[in-house]
Amino acid sequence: MTVILEREEQLTSAPTESGWHRVCPLDELEPAWGEAALIDGVQVALFRLDADNVYAVAQQDPATLANVMARGITGSRGSRPTIASPLHKEVYDLQTGECYSNPGLRLPAFKTRMVDGFIEVEL
Repeated sequence: MTVILEREEQLTSAPTESGWHRVCPLDELEPAWGEAALIDGVQVALFRLDADNVYAVAQQDPATLANVMARGITGSRGSRPTIASPLHKEVYDLQTGECYSNPGLRLPAFKTRMVDGFIEVEL
């Protein structure tokens, strides 16, 4: 079962190939705004940065262990999309999870894809 944490509705995961989980329709994600989802027991932060690009990272801030990353600030470093923690402002690469401001930290990043208008995340 997949749950978008900010909403009261629950979305049931459709059967997909191993490791992929259907989360929600693409149009339920607002551009440049984070949403948290519970996917197979894992809290994930989703970010739709434009019409076609959705990124998924762990909801848990590696520096504080608080589940707040969906409330982070999106941006970029050159051509790389980033998310800044809402607590201490560490900046992470949304594709790799690398922390630009503290090399000792890393944010787990997950692959995403679009299938029939739905976002799927690979855990």
